[in-house]
Amino acid sequence: MTVDSSVIGLKPADSAASNGVALSVESVSLAFGGLTVLNGISLNVRVGELLALIGPNGAGKTSLLNCISGLYRPSAGRVRLGDADITGLRPDRVAQLGISRTFQHGELFPQMSVIDNLLAARHARIRTSVLAEMCRMRTIRGEEERHRCRAEDVLKFVGLERSRDVAAGDLSFGQQKIVGFARALAAEPSVLLLDEPSAGLSRDDRENLAYLILMSKSELALPIIWIEHDMEMVSDIADRIHVLDYGRSLADGAPREVLDSPEVIKAYLGEA
Repeated sequence: MTVDSSVIGLKPADSAASNGVALSVESVSLAFGGLTVLNGISLNVRVGELLALIGPNGAGKTSLLNCISGLYRPSAGRVRLGDADITGLRPDRVAQLGISRTFQHGELFPQMSVIDNLLAARHARIRTSVLAEMCRMRTIRGEEERHRCRAEDVLKFVGLERSRDVAAGDLSFGQQKIVGFARALAAEPSVLLLDEPSAGLSRDDRENLAYLILMSKSELALPIIWIEHDMEMVSDIADRIHVLDYGRSLADGAPREVLDSPEVIKAYLGEA
């Protein structure tokens, strides 16, 4: 499968800083009352890079994605999209600026068709007015058609065009995960955040998802931060790994180097 990035409309390089960094997290901390969830986390992802974010359960991985996407406001530190400071912006504003994500449990609209789930992700890209909507002006019809074509292109990209009119809730669990991934792509992100997209999938579905992640990275030059617990999958396709452990950074580097680190092994397996 080969896809021209201009077909889907992704232009991730436009949001990169002058040094090629698409997104950077600078000394981000997060606390709830007296509980410190993140403690001075710093990391970055470059255009076209697949960064795997790993760590034991409770390490703070999803909390970090929530800080990036605006669901949580960091207690300290900065989040930058290219050269722009997006720290503490509302989630809808963060999405408009180009950060899209998946969630651990899909979070689809089960009664809506697959194509309508993707169209929902394009809401931030729609350029209309209330008056134009009420009058059903010609520009509205053209705008709707443009967004539907974009959504159709993404469905072709992930191989679900035959399921376009099927209710999302009627699909298999694996297909629902792919729809969640496709919906994130349909938002035309400059940075993609994936929160355990392979959790609960069969081996075949995981391989299919890994292929789509690689295609998104290579064909679309899309920078991706990817939370994952399948270490074999991480070792096979990640460009770089960042490890969190109890809210602090433990390691960052090439997959084999990080996974062979005694500190990382200890964090996952403990000591004898």
